[in-house]
Order: sequence, then C-alpha cells, then structure tokens
Amino acid sequence: MLENNYRLWSDDEMVTHGGSGKGTFLSCIPSITYFASNNESRDKGCVIVCPGGGYEIKTMGYEGEDVALFLNSHGIDAYVLDYRIKPDFHPAPLTDALRAIELARSMAEEKNYSAEKIGIMGFSAGGHLAASAGTMWTSEDNRPDALGLCYPLITMGKYGHSSSKANLIGDRMTEGLADDLSCENRVNKQTPPAFIWHTANDETLPAENVLLFAEAMSAKSIPYELHIYPDGRHGLGLAKDYPGVSSWPGLFVDWLKRLGF
Repeated sequence: MLENNYRLWSDDEMVTHGGSGKGTFLSCIPSITYFASNNESRDKGCVIVCPGGGYEIKTMGYEGEDVALFLNSHGIDAYVLDYRIKPDFHPAPLTDALRAIELARSMAEEKNYSAEKIGIMGFSAGGHLAASAGTMWTSEDNRPDALGLCYPLITMGKYGHSSSKANLIGDRMTEGLADDLSCENRVNKQTPPAFIWHTANDETLPAENVLLFAEAMSAKSIPYELHIYPDGRHGLGLAKDYPGVSSWPGLFVDWLKRLGF
C-alpha cells in the first residue's frame, strides 16, 4: 500500500515557526494511506479511519487497516490516518485530522469518490480525534460529512481518561483547555450526524462519554444513532469474535448507506 500513502505536510510546511498553529513533528511524519473499494460509482463515499491508542501509541492494524478493508468490502473507500501523538501535543493531532479531510476531499475526483461524502471515524482516543474534527472544523473543506465514534473518549472531565488527557495536552493543562477539548462542549448546529457505539461495562472509558455526546447532539437536534451493548471490554475493534457487539460494523455501514455513502 506504500504507493497509496500520502504525506499531509510538505517538508517546508513541517518547519515549525512560533505561532504557525501546526505544532511539532516529533512523533511521526503524518500521512494517510488509501484503501480503494471495488465500487466504481463516482457517487460513493469515503471514510477516514483514526486508530486509537490513548494519544501515546496507534493501533494501526485492528483499529485501522482491518476497518478500512471492511469498509472496502461494502463499497466504501477509506483512508487510515497516521496522526501525531505524544510528544506532539494539541493541536497537532486535530490539525492532522482536519488536513486529512481536506486532502481526501481534494483527491475525490482522482480517486473516484464523492467530495460531498467524506466521513471520519475513530476508536477510543481516535474517537476523540474524530469527534474533535466534527466539532472543531475550521472550513467547509475540512468539515466531515459524517462521524463514526467507536467506544470514544469524548470528555476531558469526570468521565475522561487521565493518561490520554495528559498525552494530548501535556504540561499546558488548564481547566479551560480541558473544557475546550471536551467534545460534548463543542457540538453546534453545524456538527455532522454521528453513529456512536460503546459497551456498558467498559472499564477503561465509561459509557458516560457517549451519553454526554448524544445528549449534546440531541440538544442541537442533530441526527445520531447510538448503540450501547451490555457487555464488552475496551478496544474490541470490529469485534468479530464478540457476540452481540459484532453487529456494530454492519449497522454502521447501513447507517452510512442511508446517508448516501
């Protein structure tokens, strides 16, 4: 797949200057890897996949490539995002996610999918990144058209994850910044529709994360689909071998298809 790997930033863009807004580039050279489906329709959609890992590692296999290939099998193109993590702190990951959406949209004609159907999904901390992109986008070029949030970290408050929070914010931790990066506080009328799932007994991230986000979506009358399964550990990915939870990928695809993907 190397020939389908695209850097998000040029060498010149990666030269960090004070106030550039891009952050540092210590953890990786951010990129997206393209996975094409066999669907030849120019009207099909494309989804950017953000693996999890607590903003400290990235689970690029079972929360990245495996998910992209699953989407491909249902006629949806995909990219897997290799985004910056600790010691590259906020706003580096979000800047990468927004750039990935912009780049994917710019390549729509070349890759034969619709520029009006660019979704972003993520798992755990990658779910926080996807939700951040959906609530903190800065232009129509980097606004996603759909969100997929899989056992996501949402809040930096009571129900959050302390190490992920530290890995994202670093030593600049303030109550104000934590509030700003709590995605339930950033939902507005322009937030795209979302498919959300979690498990009720997740011991790493409480289900209150998705409840807070769904409540915020409901308050703004934004469409969402929420599934909370009664049992399942954190980090299940496609959950192929986990009865009950294994229904989520099919439900997600059905939801995407209803949106025209």
